[in-house]
Amino acid sequence: MNNVPIIPENAPFNAEQRAWLNGFLAGMLSRGTTPGGLPTSAPAESKQPLLIAFGSQSGNAESLAKRLAREAAGRGFVARAAGLDSLQPADFVKNQNVMLITSTWGEGDMPDNAISFWDTLNQNGSSPKLEGVKFSVLALGDKNYGETFCLAGKKLDFRLEELGAQRIAERVDCDVEFDDLAKQWSTNVFTALVGTGETQSSLRTLEVIPEETETGYSKKNPFAAKLLTNLELNTPASAKDTRHIAFSLTGSGLEYEVGDALGVYVQNCPEVVDSIISAYQFDPQAEAALPDSGTAPLREALLKHYEVRHLVGKSPDSPIPVGMFIESLRKLQPRLYSIASSLKAHPEEVHLCVSAVRYQTDGIQHKGVASTFLADRLAVGDTTGIFFHAAKHFRLPTDRTKPVIMVGPGTGIAPFRAFLEEREATGSPGKNWLFFGDQKRASDFLYHDQIIGWVQKGLLTRLDTAFSRDQEEKIYVQTRMLQAASELWQWLEEGAHFYVCGDAKRMAKDVDAALHEVILTAGGKTTEEAVAYIADMKKNKRYQRDVY
Repeated sequence: MNNVPIIPENAPFNAEQRAWLNGFLAGMLSRGTTPGGLPTSAPAESKQPLLIAFGSQSGNAESLAKRLAREAAGRGFVARAAGLDSLQPADFVKNQNVMLITSTWGEGDMPDNAISFWDTLNQNGSSPKLEGVKFSVLALGDKNYGETFCLAGKKLDFRLEELGAQRIAERVDCDVEFDDLAKQWSTNVFTALVGTGETQSSLRTLEVIPEETETGYSKKNPFAAKLLTNLELNTPASAKDTRHIAFSLTGSGLEYEVGDALGVYVQNCPEVVDSIISAYQFDPQAEAALPDSGTAPLREALLKHYEVRHLVGKSPDSPIPVGMFIESLRKLQPRLYSIASSLKAHPEEVHLCVSAVRYQTDGIQHKGVASTFLADRLAVGDTTGIFFHAAKHFRLPTDRTKPVIMVGPGTGIAPFRAFLEEREATGSPGKNWLFFGDQKRASDFLYHDQIIGWVQKGLLTRLDTAFSRDQEEKIYVQTRMLQAASELWQWLEEGAHFYVCGDAKRMAKDVDAALHEVILTAGGKTTEEAVAYIADMKKNKRYQRDVY
């Protein structure tokens, strides 16, 4: 085709549509057919296989992998995206060309759907050989995690090379804003693959591959949602401040599934921003560059566009230019919260369960940016930008007769309130078991009336609570799991789906250890059998976690 566009410049399409059509038609021609299915005079090219594997916990890596698979197909590859939980190292050898995208979870851990694959790569004495595999890794992470930033991707990158695979493009480690780096990485990989097979001519015909067009409201185009409710869930005697937050979806056309997350655009505390401006002796009206494009007065830029919470402290020894100061800041990111409602129970609304973070260190008052924005600074009737983040890894069973076991202490109750509302609204006959815990029953039993109502109706087959400070000995949800080991094992053997939501650093690990112990003791399994049992649960989507 000699790089000549198929769709002429004067055709009635915009630039993006023309680029997409050129890519589509070029792909058809490269396969030896016309859009009508008739063969062309040119012989069909043999295409390189390309596997885009992903390890994903919250869905970012999965969405990116699927988008790149579509782009790769347009570039002439036989491409597919697949989760690491559905793959074996032999699949890497079979496909030869591998793009691997993975997030890091918790304190440097593999995402749940990558654990089994990682274990296979590290089997003592029987690790697979990956000679002939060409690969590159894109690691997704968050620099706030310090030394464990992108650690899962780093581990996989090193191990694949150690097993004989050839790295064709350097690993790229991404912070929370990953779009630009991901684009650069994929371009580098595709460029590296151009000369390695017969897809070269197809790649040359497609100089511009448009990204998937977003329609409606999204992260890039958030909906201005009105705050309907801000209700304190703890009593005044509590050491905590947990809020029930409700937004209106009226006029948005937006829908969500239980298990999904809500992205919320937030603003910094004005007191913090003003203290920073004062400490640096800046002019609050000075022009400041914004993270993506454009400018705004400095105070507005710090309120709405940049992370500033770590900057409060003593005045600097010497002044610095506003521009240099701005360049040192990270972009203020929207926050993701587990959705605490079912759309069937609350049409045109979405609910959250948010714990306001406030603490002091060295005499300085600190506030969680997003939690105190929702608890203190966004008034009922005001609006802020929202969008939905699909969590396909955290779904109720499609078979509504299956039992469901939910472990959600504190604000981890959020998705399980949504699950139970959904099970009630759909008349799901499966049994439901909730483990809930917090500090004190009298002051911290979140959604008490609704939960007890479900027990009385029979929707909640069993409720186990663990209020850690109501007795001298600390009792947690994992304590209750071990006490109920026999019945818990019986439910698992009946095909129950097991869910965990809440703190990743301690609670989720303790619950996982308790689950292993239940299978060892009540199930009568060996350690190896218990590990295999849980691996099978994960593979069959019966063990799902929404931890943070």
